[in-house]
Amino acid sequence: MKNIGVWVGAFLLIFSVVIFWQSLSLEYYGQYGAGPGLLPIWLSGLLGGLSILYIINSLKEEHVNLFDLLPKGKVLVKLLTIVGSIFLFIIISPYTGFIIASIIVLLILLTPEYKWYSAFGISTAITFVLFFGFKIVLNIPLPVNLWGW
Repeated sequence: MKNIGVWVGAFLLIFSVVIFWQSLSLEYYGQYGAGPGLLPIWLSGLLGGLSILYIINSLKEEHVNLFDLLPKGKVLVKLLTIVGSIFLFIIISPYTGFIIASIIVLLILLTPEYKWYSAFGISTAITFVLFFGFKIVLNIPLPVNLWGW
């Protein structure tokens, strides 16, 4: 773990090889031109080549330690709050529905920056705009609670 650049490059290389292998099962040419396999083959090949160059560059340059890159202090608390809010939304949205879960999660995220009543107003407005956009305009099903909202 001395040089995180090598590990990131190796992960990207493995990812690109897997995507390249999977995209070989798709058609390269379609009936009307480029098939569904054209873009993933070329992009995964490009990612693989760039990840090899990144690994070589990381071996030549100064080592970067993983713990130097991780956030500390208030930034770490904000990051953990965001990740925890995402998990909370995933857990409670099937039971409370999209509207209540979104308001709760946005309240958690906005309360440190705004007064509670401003955070509540902003989170409610954003939730109803998103609900209107996805449910009404785009007709995308959203999680609902026992009362249907």
